[in-house]
Amino acid sequence: MNAQIQQEPQEKQKPSLVPPFLTAIFSLLIPGLGQILARAYRRGVILIVSFISLMGLMIWRIQLAGRRGEGALAIIQKAYHLRPILIVLTVLIGILYLWIAYDAYLIAKKTEGSPLGLIFMVLIIFFIMGWQIGEINPIALVTDLDEAASPLGKVLWPWERAISYPAEEITAKAPIQVPCTDNPPGDPEYVEGEPYLRADPTCGQLSEQAGPTGTELTLYGENFAPGKTVDILWEDPIGNEFRQRQEGEYVTVLPDENGEFSLEIVMPYRVLPPSATKEFYIWTVKAQQVVSLGAAKASQELKLAVEKIIETIFIGMMATFFGVIIAIPVSFLAARNLMSATPLTLIIYYVVRGIMNIVRSIEPLIWAVIALIVVGLGPFAGIIALTVHSVAALAKLYSESIESIDPGPIEAVQATGANWAQTIMYGVVPQIVPPFVSFTIYRWDINIRMSTVIGMVGGGGIGFLLIQWMRLLDYRAAGIAIWFITITVAILDYVSAEIRERFV
Repeated sequence: MNAQIQQEPQEKQKPSLVPPFLTAIFSLLIPGLGQILARAYRRGVILIVSFISLMGLMIWRIQLAGRRGEGALAIIQKAYHLRPILIVLTVLIGILYLWIAYDAYLIAKKTEGSPLGLIFMVLIIFFIMGWQIGEINPIALVTDLDEAASPLGKVLWPWERAISYPAEEITAKAPIQVPCTDNPPGDPEYVEGEPYLRADPTCGQLSEQAGPTGTELTLYGENFAPGKTVDILWEDPIGNEFRQRQEGEYVTVLPDENGEFSLEIVMPYRVLPPSATKEFYIWTVKAQQVVSLGAAKASQELKLAVEKIIETIFIGMMATFFGVIIAIPVSFLAARNLMSATPLTLIIYYVVRGIMNIVRSIEPLIWAVIALIVVGLGPFAGIIALTVHSVAALAKLYSESIESIDPGPIEAVQATGANWAQTIMYGVVPQIVPPFVSFTIYRWDINIRMSTVIGMVGGGGIGFLLIQWMRLLDYRAAGIAIWFITITVAILDYVSAEIRERFV
């Protein structure tokens, strides 16, 4: 911008191609064209591009907000009604439109001032447009914060989920026939000292979703631990177990001091698959109680997080290793000072540079998706994705280091009659080792961070676990993964800093 402002006086020294009033008219036809005709070429191009971009965005937002309207006028009216901010944007763009025409008139008269006012106006409109496109709502951020407090608390302190206590459970079962026949099942056999459950009656009808409720049963339990909750569960004829709800709550009962209880329940609603065509089925009602908890041990979530964070580290490490191995020879082919000796080597230089630019422009996440198609889910896909991107990124950094070396040692080696390979070995390599080490460590750090992200699309590592736990709203388990990612990145930052200090 400073360069632009400094060059404006040079432009305004030249006379306008058309009279001032015509520059204003041309800018009303195409905003910015008048500035170009007044020989303020750079300002004119910037204004044309900016105004066209703003109008395109404005049309898009109006169509999006009023898409249910019929006809252009109805769409515009509906958009302005639903998004009042669009009215403000329309007014500002109108002011900018007239300002551009007036600015062209002043330039043609050689009395224009600084372009900062116009540029500031354009930035203001872009900012308001971005606010509207981004649907920024600071009020929602504050008002919804209390609802997010509980999930955030679980993420920030998830360690209750890191420890589990093996539970010792006791279970008693009773058969229930659906529907009733002439020979319903009898009560289960009673064993002294063992938990016991019986139902009265032992047959009945299930509840219907929009019809009558099922048969009412009375459950009798004995030999349970006093004062500890007993959960009531059901098992359908095909082996699926589920907890019963009544009035929105899971059905539970508390045994008395003798370990006995009685409970009235209604047979639940449940649908069997169409293949179930028997005359009657035997369902099972269960009474299940946790009587004791064992010693604390690492939970399954903690074990999975440790396993996957190790996998994540090695994904980043292997991708960096393969990337360095391939990028080093490629970087010499992408260094202009080494490849400009002949037309053939110069062509090779441009081809290699072009390929690197294309590969580097595609994010590792996209490469991970492509790798998944080839090798399937798992860490190998993540390694391939990060390796491909690392080769392009490192080769660019390495080649720029080669291009910035001191030509003196190279000329000295060449003066001895050394060939191309000897020149590289003795004139180039000693100068590029420190920057190569620095860039390699930097890339290793990036790959470790990215390996946590590509796991979200199936590329292995802890990212895969994190996205699954987030989708299940298991915030404590997700918090464990986030903590491991944070700790690992912090440790690797320290390690990379130490390596860089020692070798660079």
